[in-house]
Amino acid sequence: MSVTSSVAGVMGPERALHWLALCLVPGLGPQRIRALLKSYGAPEAVFRASPSELEAAGVPPGPARSIAGGCTFEDALWQHERVKAEGVALIGLRDPAYPELLRAIADPPVLLFAKGRLETLNSPMLAIVGTRRPTPYGRNVAERFAFDLARAGLTIVSGMARGVDTCAHQGALKAGGTTVAVFGAGLDHIYPAENRKLADQIAAQGLLVSEFPMGTPAHPQNFPIRNRIISGLSEGVLVVEGAQYSGSAITAKMGLEQQREVFAVPGNVTSKMSWGPNLLIKQGATLVQEAADVIEGLPKETRRRLAERRRAGEAAGMEEGGGNQGSLPLGPAAEIQEHLLKLLRPDHALHVDEILEKMENYSSSETLAALMELEVAGLIRQLPGRNFVKVW
Repeated sequence: MSVTSSVAGVMGPERALHWLALCLVPGLGPQRIRALLKSYGAPEAVFRASPSELEAAGVPPGPARSIAGGCTFEDALWQHERVKAEGVALIGLRDPAYPELLRAIADPPVLLFAKGRLETLNSPMLAIVGTRRPTPYGRNVAERFAFDLARAGLTIVSGMARGVDTCAHQGALKAGGTTVAVFGAGLDHIYPAENRKLADQIAAQGLLVSEFPMGTPAHPQNFPIRNRIISGLSEGVLVVEGAQYSGSAITAKMGLEQQREVFAVPGNVTSKMSWGPNLLIKQGATLVQEAADVIEGLPKETRRRLAERRRAGEAAGMEEGGGNQGSLPLGPAAEIQEHLLKLLRPDHALHVDEILEKMENYSSSETLAALMELEVAGLIRQLPGRNFVKVW
């Protein structure tokens, strides 16, 4: 499905203007908008109401006059032009394309801005969240879980922040699966800026989503607000690493309030980045060590859908796109590669000088060549400062 057809198929221009204009009314707020939609059925009907009728429906005098006077249609027109220019679709709360799980939460977004493959919203999803400053262990775990779960047919949802979020999106993409990035800004504000290429990949292979209008910067207060969408879209929330009071802990709490399954990967008890998931496990979250643990903990209906997708060949197709990660490449350097894989660990980085010192039976050029081949194969990762870790 192309982005252009998605926009046309979800909401026509006139209807889009009314939705945008309603959401842009100052002082109205999502709760009152939902109440108005319940009373009037559609934004078009809301704008036909008189100020006195709107006040009788619970709208304060100021917003009531703004609605009756159509004061926000000029801003809505600008928004609509930005939406068209960026290839973004608008999905209203009452649209058939609006995801049912998200609609069922206590405070669903009134309007979603979405860019990419809209059919992704109909797939079973799982959120993977964690710290912006993960350890090498956390990076490897996030990417590996995302890779395996995407291959199993789940769409991976995260917030495209630095750290665990980025690793989760990358793992799903490497598996040839689908992933959803929920923004804490307008979809024309890529944050962080270094994830611009990642955002393009997600739009091509999955979906970018936001409830914030175009042009909205990435204000800090936006991110806790968007976290309810990450958990709301998902069947469950998997926490990899994070401090006790981190954003990932907030997302897990929201998941519990939304009656989602909460999973946590245990971590080193001496690391502050493990406090969040370890505490969640103490409080009753499901401890997971591999992707199968997550799938077993999902609702029965979700597991049935995943099985149907596999039978239909979708999971097999994703497997073909996932490459040969996890397989030792053959070649003249196979013996050196085996030694390197035994030497390197996923939870502790080794500097290249330390590696060369420990690989004293081989020349520096042979060892460096083997490191490069393993990195290309996706079996090890190079961190800043020429440090290396094993992937999983």
